[in-house]
Amino acid sequence: MRIRDVRQAPNLDRCRAARATYTRPFCPRSLAPTPTEGTPLIRDALADSVLTTLRTLEIDPLPDSVHLERPANREHGDWSTNVALATAKKAGWNPRELAGRIAEMLNADLPAHVTGVEIAGPGFVNFRLHDTWLHEVLAEVVTAGTTDYARPHIGDGETVQIEFVSANPTGPLHVGNGWWCAYGDALARVMTRSGYAVSREYYVNDTGGQIRKLGDSVLARRRGEDVPEGGYPGDYVADVARRYDGPEDATDAGRFAADLILVDIRETLESLGIVFDEWFSQASIEESEAVESTFQQLRASGLVFERDGATWLRTADHGDPREERVIKKSAAEGGDYTYLAGDIAYHRNKLEIRGFDHAINIWGADHHGQVASLRAGVAALGIDPARLEIRLGQMMSLASGRMGKRLGNAVDLSELIADIGADATRFLSLTTSIDQSATVDLDQVRSATMENPVFYVQYAHARICSINKKAADLGVERAPIDEVDLSLLTHERELDLLRTLFELPDVVTAACVDRAPHKVTVWVRELAGRFHGFYHDCYVMGDDVPPELTQARLWLAEASRVGLVVGLDLLGVSAPEEM
Repeated sequence: MRIRDVRQAPNLDRCRAARATYTRPFCPRSLAPTPTEGTPLIRDALADSVLTTLRTLEIDPLPDSVHLERPANREHGDWSTNVALATAKKAGWNPRELAGRIAEMLNADLPAHVTGVEIAGPGFVNFRLHDTWLHEVLAEVVTAGTTDYARPHIGDGETVQIEFVSANPTGPLHVGNGWWCAYGDALARVMTRSGYAVSREYYVNDTGGQIRKLGDSVLARRRGEDVPEGGYPGDYVADVARRYDGPEDATDAGRFAADLILVDIRETLESLGIVFDEWFSQASIEESEAVESTFQQLRASGLVFERDGATWLRTADHGDPREERVIKKSAAEGGDYTYLAGDIAYHRNKLEIRGFDHAINIWGADHHGQVASLRAGVAALGIDPARLEIRLGQMMSLASGRMGKRLGNAVDLSELIADIGADATRFLSLTTSIDQSATVDLDQVRSATMENPVFYVQYAHARICSINKKAADLGVERAPIDEVDLSLLTHERELDLLRTLFELPDVVTAACVDRAPHKVTVWVRELAGRFHGFYHDCYVMGDDVPPELTQARLWLAEASRVGLVVGLDLLGVSAPEEM
């Protein structure tokens, strides 16, 4: 493993230059989901029809767009718009009267797939559709396939760097500091599919007091002594001590240990399918001219001032309750730069020197107090602080209790992976929003039953594969989709599957814009549930199933497979053919 080192000095034993410096982009949180290539067109067609009607009615001003949504109550139709409510007042109309005129004109010349248009409440316009719109969804899904379906083009190549995990290399990853690693990787997958150029980065804290404490712990173990107070008592320290043959120097011993631990961390992450584009050395920032040059740039901002011999940064304008922070200590305290100064220099490297359009940091909730001060430092450099986004992940809990490297009783992430598997580990960490605390029931996850959430989803894919295998054994081949009568798909289980498949492009967009990969998890669980219901109630093959219906249902199964593969891949979870 090589780590990016910004220092220019040659022959540095610990200079582990970057694996692949690749830049990649951002999607502003204010960005609303927009129609994208590959998105089913029914909503766009309905919106165009409504706009055309408003023009015919000479509505002025016309709305910029027509918002359509799926009613929560199916009795209200298949699609609904509030355009009359949103437009009427400015145009001098009564909302319900305008809705009535829109419905009247659309009913006189129904758009494709529409069977009727109604008004409801104070001015909603509701559309009822024939099932043919869902049959078009099926054709679109299988035509686009896993490569192109649900691929919203909202990123437009913007470069985004996502920094996540970045756990101190003072011990193996444990469940506490590694739980959200799948979140960072899944977010990168979602943003990549949405058109962003994404780079994954791990910031390696390979310097400072923690590394020296780690070195002191290693040296004490090598001497056969107890680790000093505040050190690291874990068994892994004793293993490192047996391998260390360097000088009796805490920094050297600590860095030796950190290098070994980083190898273990990398292997643990790679067992989850997580590979970083960049491992960036903190020491290379602090031991180069990067902090000094950043400090001089801060001085010119007008937000830096001297007091009591120290140099301070005003942070009040960015919501910091402390209002000001020390960035360089007084001479009496050694005159060193603070951690904040180094962190600002690191983010200057991201946004100014390497030039990422946007940076997303994924931190634990215990770093909440650093957010405002860092954003203030970025702004003081003349960098738009909106280019820096920080997501805080809440803690998760296991029945095993407390977790912490210094306690010596941490639950290693590698142990959890060995226990329940990489797929279950990733899936479980992506079932809830990052800002919610999570509790994991390992007994439920260990069971190979429908109560196990990842088993439930993966089994749906395995069932589709078993259908395809049975069809092959019987010599039944899927006919070309344009030769199959999809209008035979009228069972409510079949239509529910298609409605769910239609939602995937919007789900991916929302997961990207809201930084919420768990929305994909919710969706794949819903799709799996729909498929299991279809599997039980709608036989694909059999003496009582006409060959024409078999063909239509085989294609429905294939569309479901496409959706599951796309969704599971975004989560970094496999789609097994057998279980």
